[in-house]
Amino acid sequence: MADIFVSYSRADKARVAPLVAALEAQGWSIWWDPEITPGDAFDKLIAEELEAARAVVVVWTPSSVESRWVKGEARDAADRGVLVPVRFDNARLPIDVRAIHTTDLDSWGGNTETAPFKALCAALEAKLKLSAAKAAPRAAKDTRPTVAICVLPFANMSGDPEQEYFSDGITEDIITDLGKVSALSIVSRNTAFSFKGVKADLAQIARQTKASHVLVGSVRKAGARVRITAQLVAAANDAQVWGERYDRDLNDIFALQDEISKAIVAALRLTLLPEERQALGQRSTTNTDAYKLYLMARQFWLLDNERNNQIVVRICNRVVQIDPNYAQAWATMALAQWNMFWLGEKGDDGEQAAATSLRLDPHLADAHAAMGAALRSKGRFEEGLQACREALRLEPNSYVANRVAGLCFLGAKRYDEAISHFERAAAARENDFTAASFVSQACKAKGDAARMRSAALMTVERIEKIIAADPGHSRALAIGACMLADLNERERAKEWAIRARLVDPENLNIQYNLACAMSALKESDLTLEMLADIAPKLSPGMLSWMEADSDFDPIREDPRFKKLMQQATERLASGSKGEERAP
Repeated sequence: MADIFVSYSRADKARVAPLVAALEAQGWSIWWDPEITPGDAFDKLIAEELEAARAVVVVWTPSSVESRWVKGEARDAADRGVLVPVRFDNARLPIDVRAIHTTDLDSWGGNTETAPFKALCAALEAKLKLSAAKAAPRAAKDTRPTVAICVLPFANMSGDPEQEYFSDGITEDIITDLGKVSALSIVSRNTAFSFKGVKADLAQIARQTKASHVLVGSVRKAGARVRITAQLVAAANDAQVWGERYDRDLNDIFALQDEISKAIVAALRLTLLPEERQALGQRSTTNTDAYKLYLMARQFWLLDNERNNQIVVRICNRVVQIDPNYAQAWATMALAQWNMFWLGEKGDDGEQAAATSLRLDPHLADAHAAMGAALRSKGRFEEGLQACREALRLEPNSYVANRVAGLCFLGAKRYDEAISHFERAAAARENDFTAASFVSQACKAKGDAARMRSAALMTVERIEKIIAADPGHSRALAIGACMLADLNERERAKEWAIRARLVDPENLNIQYNLACAMSALKESDLTLEMLADIAPKLSPGMLSWMEADSDFDPIREDPRFKKLMQQATERLASGSKGEERAP
C-alpha cells in the first residue's frame, strides 16, 4: 500500500502527473493511476488503497469539484484527519471542506523549490508522521472490521416538519448502537448526514463512504404510536439483506431500537460478544417522555441561535425532573447555560450541571466538553483543555469538544492548534458557522491572509443559508458582519450590523461581535464606543478573553482601550460583579 493516495479527475491527468512525479522524488510512494478496468474490482482496489493511505492529496480543479468520486474521497479523508488538499485555477471548493487549508499550486510550475510545493511537502510530512504515530500501537495486529454500514438519515414521514428532530434522533441512536458492535465499522454521523435530502443511488453512496451495506428507513410518529421501517441493502448487488416494518406504542421505542440493531447483526450473521449484547440494552434513559423532550432540546441547541438557550435550559430542566439520572440531558443543559453565561443573561456557567453529568456518566464526551466550556468561561484555558482532551479521547470527532478546545487554544494564542480543532468542528456539522468563523479569526491573527479569506468566505456562505431560512438569527448576522469586514466588504458588513442590532438590540453578544467587525474595518472610534458599553459588565473570564482577543489587536495600544481594561480590572478587584457574554 502507498504512503499517499492522490484523488483527482481523469480530465486533469496531464496536470497531475508532474505533481505525482515531484512527490515521488521526495521518497514517498504514491497511488494515483491504476491500470485496471473500472468495475467492482476497480472500486474495491480504490477503497483498499484509500483506507490504507496515511495521507490523501485531493487535487481540486474546476473538473474535480464536479466529481462525486473526488468529493466522496475528500470527505472520507477529512473524517480520518488525513486530507491534504491542493488547488488549481482558483477552483471553487465544496462547502464541507472549505475550512481546511488548501495549497494553491497555480504558480508552482513543476518547480520543487517554490514556496507552494514546499508548503505541500511540509503538510504531507506532518500528516505522515502523525499517522505513523497513531498506527504504531496497532501494528502488531490488524483487527479492522470487514462489514461497514452507512446509516442514512431516516425520513420523517409524520407530515409535520417539526417532527424532524425525532427522526434524526432515532437515526443517531441507531448509529450509536451499531457502533457498539466490534465486528462492524460504522460510517460517521457527519458523513452519513451529509446525504440528507440528496438524491443518489445507494451503490454510489456506498462507494463514496466505502460501506459494504447501507441502512435506509423512515419514521412516522402520530400521538402515542410510532411506525419505523428499515431495510439493509448490500452495496455489491443492491439486494435487500434485511427489512422490517414496526408499528409500536411509543413507550416501546427503546426496545424497538434494540430490536433493530440486533436484527441487523443477525442478518449479517455476526456474533455479539456478551458485553456488546449488554451494551445494546443500555440507554441514557428508559423514560419515553424524557427521551422525546431531550431530542427536542438537542435540536434547539444545534441551531446555535442564542435565543434558543433559554428554551434548551427550560426543556432540559423538565427532562431531569422526569429522569434525574439522564446524563446527556444534564450535559446539554450545561452547554446552554454556558452560552447564556457568556451572554450575560445569568450567573450559572454550567459547571454544576456538567459535574452532575460527569458523576452520572464519566464516559460521556459531551459531559467533559461541557466542563471544559465552563472552565474556559472563567479564563482557565489550560484546565478547559484538559477536559476537552478527555472528551476527544472518548469521541475524537465531537463537534462541541473540538469547538471548545479551539476556543481554549485561541484564548492562549496557540493559533495553529486552535485552527486544527475549529476545522474539525466546522467539518463535523455542515451548518456550523461559529467554529468556521474562528478559523478565519485565528488565521488572521497569525498573518495567513489567504487562509483567513477562504475560511471567511465559507462562513459567509453558511450564514447566508441560515438567515435565508431564519432572518432573525442575530448571532449569525453578527458573526457574518465580522466575516464581511474581514473580506473588506464594508457596506454589506455595515448593513448586516444594522440588521443584527435591530433584530436583537439588547444582546451583549451582538455588541461584542459588532465591535469586532468595526475593529476589522478600522473604525476605531466606533469600536471603542461599543466596548465602552460592554466594559462595565465584564466578569473575570470575559476580561481575560478580551485581553487575548486578536480582533482588538489594532486598538490594543490605544490609551482609551487601555483605560477601559484598567477600569474593568479595578472594578473586579474591588468585588463588583459583572456579566459575561461570548465572542
